[in-house]
Amino acid sequence: MFKLKKTIAISLVAALMGSVLTGCGTGTLESKIEAVEDNSEVFSNAVVSYLGPQGTYTEEATQFFFQKAETLIPESTVDEAIQDVVNGSADYAVIPQENTLGGAVTNYVDALISHDDIKVVGEVVLPISQTLLGVPGATLGDISTVCSHAQGITQSEEWRKENLPDAKTEEMESTAAAAKYVAETGDKTIAAIGAPGAAELYGLSVLAENVQITDANRTRFYVLSLSSLEGRQTNLVIVASCEANRIDDILVELHNAGLELVTIHDRPEGSKLGMYNYILEFESKSGITDKIKRTIDGIDDIQYRGSFDVMEK
Repeated sequence: MFKLKKTIAISLVAALMGSVLTGCGTGTLESKIEAVEDNSEVFSNAVVSYLGPQGTYTEEATQFFFQKAETLIPESTVDEAIQDVVNGSADYAVIPQENTLGGAVTNYVDALISHDDIKVVGEVVLPISQTLLGVPGATLGDISTVCSHAQGITQSEEWRKENLPDAKTEEMESTAAAAKYVAETGDKTIAAIGAPGAAELYGLSVLAENVQITDANRTRFYVLSLSSLEGRQTNLVIVASCEANRIDDILVELHNAGLELVTIHDRPEGSKLGMYNYILEFESKSGITDKIKRTIDGIDDIQYRGSFDVMEK
């Protein structure tokens, strides 16, 4: 098994305020650059698995977070990426978690909940600029089918209604898979919505830029590991498994301990109606202290799932 590296607290001045999806990070440009450099040293020479294939936003987030990674391993599913960490073939895994427009990526959230030995040790907030890609020589007038990941389809809905009102959509496993499909078919009537970098990777032409609903479009990615970080980070994740009428008591108790809620997602627990798994992310401007962790340990029905700092590109 790859020996997980002993991690230390990352000095990130650019911690996000409130919901990270607003994109309102604090700190100067210089402090953000310094944070990236510090982070690259802490997580250098790592073997990192991520939700592939190449040319996805997850790959971009992985490259941004792990500036000096030794090996990047694209996997076809989140479960496979996480399993690489569980079985020791990777030190870390990177998975999408939530998008401004599309909301939580529920099957990815479910995968995180199901692996209770996995900890969140980092978070990347990435601006998403969706691009319409076609085979060389194609024009907007040629397009009758648009394919992408479900998130890409959702994020481009308004643009497509205005510019390609008669085009049908086809959901694919990733934006990069959609780009690869368009390149392989060579069909001028099919276009993909994906990352700008996929154009060069798959030999496609950019037919339109910024086809997402808003320039505020962002996606959050979690960095996962078997080991928790040492030190005092700014954010933490817990999973609460309880009935819906209990979650408000848990939130009040954690708020009183000094934590501010960043996001909350609920997923059916599966045993009975009204029973849910809640994945909760909190922020503490004074850091996630041992006292806060002891408070969490004393609350029934919740699991501590890691503390971390937030990086914003």
